[in-house]
Formats: sequence, structure tokens, C-alpha cells
Amino acid sequence: MKQFDPAPIKSEITIEDINKIDIRVGKINKVEDIPKSKNIMRLTVDFGDHIRIILAGIKQERKNPKEVEGKQALFVVNLKPRKMMGEISEGMLFDLGYSDKIAPVLAIPEVDVPNGTRAE
Repeated sequence: MKQFDPAPIKSEITIEDINKIDIRVGKINKVEDIPKSKNIMRLTVDFGDHIRIILAGIKQERKNPKEVEGKQALFVVNLKPRKMMGEISEGMLFDLGYSDKIAPVLAIPEVDVPNGTRAE
């Protein structure tokens, strides 16, 4: 593996801060191109009791962004909906590596769990 110098640890937070973030497992059912965007793809994600559209900047991170279709991943689901490229995103995909300039990978459960399962 390539040598890596981790970034400094961010400032201390409380357990109450962590409890404000609702992170859930969702299955990525569909990945679609947003033609007018250089970076963003539209993900249709199943959270067990509902489906959401989540926009994610994975277009240039992977040779084939559709390779994540059918996979479970972690998502933040209690972010305020955000308009990007004329579309509404209803959450955020948890990617590992992007902030550290490493080829991003999905944060995934080690085995399949029910869609909508909370991370704690």
C-alpha cells in the first residue's frame, strides 16, 4: 500500500454532536448521469421504507460510476435537501478517501443488513 500521512484530527466534539447525524445503510438501485455536470451522478437509493434521490460527485472518481449499482453504502439522511445542477439531493453519500486525495471507495457494511439500518 502507498505511504500515507493522515490529516490532523479535527477539534473535539461531544456524543450529542454525533447523535445529531443520522447515518443509514441504503442500497444504490440506480446510477444515472447528469449530462450538464462534470462530477455529479444521480443515485436512486432504497432505505427500506422509502426511496431517495441523492446526488454524488462520483463521475470522475471512478472509471465506471455505475459499478456501485446494487451495493449497500452509508448515507447521511438528515441533511437539509440541497439543489445542485437543477436537481434536489436528499442526503449525502459517505465516501472514504476523497478528502485525502485518495481514490474514493464506498463506506459499506461488511455483510448485507436491512436497508435503513442506522450507523451508531
